[in-house]
Amino acid sequence: MSQWEMILRLILSGVLGALIGFERRSHFKEAGLRTHFVVALGSALIMLVSKYGFEDLVGSQSVSLDPSRVAAQVVSGIGFLGAGTIIVEHQSVKGLTTAAGLWATAGIGIAIGAGMYIPGVSATILILIGLEIFNKMEKATLYSTGKISLEIEGINPALDVLKASKVKVSNIQVNRHLKFNASEAKLVFRIYTRNQDEINKIMTSLLKIEYVKTVDIE
Repeated sequence: MSQWEMILRLILSGVLGALIGFERRSHFKEAGLRTHFVVALGSALIMLVSKYGFEDLVGSQSVSLDPSRVAAQVVSGIGFLGAGTIIVEHQSVKGLTTAAGLWATAGIGIAIGAGMYIPGVSATILILIGLEIFNKMEKATLYSTGKISLEIEGINPALDVLKASKVKVSNIQVNRHLKFNASEAKLVFRIYTRNQDEINKIMTSLLKIEYVKTVDIE
């Protein structure tokens, strides 16, 4: 293989990775264009090294080569990078799609580096289409996460406000600050609605409760 074709594979891999990164960045995700670009290009480079970097040793006595061995490490190694995009907060996990996207981007880079142009390009197109379709589906069930800092006496009144609201409220959790102040607690909940006016009404009603200190719904 010529050096120019290797460069072409690197460029194509980087472009395909950047397309997925652009989609992730447009939705304000942790890993964006630059990260996906580097992952795809780096994976393609590793695949090229794995496949063609040891040709001078082919035929040597007592030397056995496995072209898939170096490239296989990309699949497991990218998991560490993907783990950095996953955030766990109050039993809610964020960043899984971005982590999976990085893993798939690495696969695309490996495919292009191996010369599998059609599978690599097809995978990129399918991923972009799938992300857009499922993003629209998720927006139909848009939810907001709310947090209330309050005194213990205000828990029941706050729960009454949430139950009396016209929107769906779920995942209600009460956490007491036993280490700091036994009289204080935090209420975490989830609101399923696209109506900002309803969210504002709930926030206003909660702030009217005497024992509530702060309300944050985002």
